[in-house]
Amino acid sequence: MMDWTDRHCRMFHRTLTRRTLLYTEMVTTGAILHGDQGRHLDFSAPEHPLALQLGGSDAAALAECARLAEDWGYDEVNLNCGCPSDRVSSGSFGACLMGTPDVVARAVEAMRAATRLPVTVKHRIGIDDLDSYEHLTGFVRTVAAAGCEQFIVHARKAWLSGLSPKENREIPPLRYEVVQQLKADFPQLTVVLNGGVKSLTEAQQALAWADGVMIGRAAYQEPYLLAAADRDVFGEDAQAVSRREAIEAYLPYVAAQVEAGQPLNRMMKHTLGLFAGQPGARHWKRTLSEQGHKPGAGLDVVRAALAGVPDDVLDARA
Repeated sequence: MMDWTDRHCRMFHRTLTRRTLLYTEMVTTGAILHGDQGRHLDFSAPEHPLALQLGGSDAAALAECARLAEDWGYDEVNLNCGCPSDRVSSGSFGACLMGTPDVVARAVEAMRAATRLPVTVKHRIGIDDLDSYEHLTGFVRTVAAAGCEQFIVHARKAWLSGLSPKENREIPPLRYEVVQQLKADFPQLTVVLNGGVKSLTEAQQALAWADGVMIGRAAYQEPYLLAAADRDVFGEDAQAVSRREAIEAYLPYVAAQVEAGQPLNRMMKHTLGLFAGQPGARHWKRTLSEQGHKPGAGLDVVRAALAGVPDDVLDARA
């Protein structure tokens, strides 16, 4: 979700669900330690609960970033061992770390020593020819021995040579049964299923055996699926917000960001899928896409976009 789940996106998603744990986009240790820390680590209080997702392989650098995560007020720090991007692999972090479980274990041990926050690991079920169940369990066993208690498992292997990041999200088959077996073999660990989950219904089915479910692209492309999460997943006795209520709750933040000099489209691009499959969706997307990037664009553009969506769609509840 690099370049997607920025703080604007998370503030919008928080208008739909209060309980769902949100993740930052992956941030490299180098960017944090040698760049603009405020740009990479700042977030707004309503974003809680929030996990900082790190990319890196150097144990000392990861430990320092874990310490900063606690100082900044995050709720969890996560080490990404699943991203198959070329620029990630060339930097010796991301999915390629599944080939060096000892490196990951040393990093986890150092991170745990540096923070009281939960340290979690996100990974694939395998990479390239290292795709046997024995290799997967060896990776998990080694990292768990270093103190990691929660694993977010993308149920696809990654081909680091020959497939693009996009192809790695689509071509390797989903193998939920592997993750289910992993949970059965490591009942003491928290195992979260990731990969290909498109709805809360699918998530609830997986929760029959998994400890949690991560939804990535589906939640971005059709964010309104999150509106029923607090009720249907977390058991809250509350009705879901309507799409109108979600946008109205987001607008004060948008207005403040525009006032601070941010272009409107930077905040509103994360809402383009709010009306996916509904009457008025095309008008909503077209208005925001064509007008939101223009100098001086403000809430009047959002109001114009809302005006093309029927009231029954705006006020319907999940």
